[in-house]
Amino acid sequence: MSKAGYYAWRERGPSIRERSDQALLTKIKLIHGMSRKTYGSPRLHRQLRIENVRVGRKRVARLMKACDIVVRTRRRFRVTTTSKHDHPIAGNVLNRCFGVKAIKAVNRVWASDITYIETREGWLYLAVILDLRSRRVIGWSMSASLAEKLVLDALRMALLRRKPKRGVLHHSDRGSQYAGKAYRKLLRDHGIRCSMSRKGDCWDNAVVESFNATIKTELIHRTKWP
Repeated sequence: MSKAGYYAWRERGPSIRERSDQALLTKIKLIHGMSRKTYGSPRLHRQLRIENVRVGRKRVARLMKACDIVVRTRRRFRVTTTSKHDHPIAGNVLNRCFGVKAIKAVNRVWASDITYIETREGWLYLAVILDLRSRRVIGWSMSASLAEKLVLDALRMALLRRKPKRGVLHHSDRGSQYAGKAYRKLLRDHGIRCSMSRKGDCWDNAVVESFNATIKTELIHRTKWP
């Protein structure tokens, strides 16, 4: 390259593509920060599309990698389900029919699960119940114990808030808390049918499992709880 050519190149400045990448990177960093560093390239790409930014997912991934923008990882696992018990087990009536279109209205299908929260004083357990039509939390309870009262309190909250008609389908894993006598009686007293996941198959309760993973990654694990 000639001396004149070199100076012309140096004075030309960033190309159109480079300026476009820089503008896009600014948006990526903003969305990534607002997500508390939990969004990877698929969710970042989806959010950019929502904001009417036309860009390919591979380009988003390339810019994230080039600038070392990484996703916050999940923490260690703790068992909350004990399926070794003598209580009756319901069949998998729901059978992964999670789609909002398949569930015609609210208070038709509820799903519940238990997760854990690490605090400075030990473990806390959170039981939630989601309405699979609205995807809203309709009942929840926290306790330092995995006793049946944990899920009973969450169910009582859901019943009090929603006051559903008889015929709701309630889905959960086959843990001893959900299969226990008191929980089954409370369901039966309100005309709620019972459905349980197959043994060891978390995908049968994927919506609540996903909710628990998201809330822990995006909120719980980013805060020091007393």
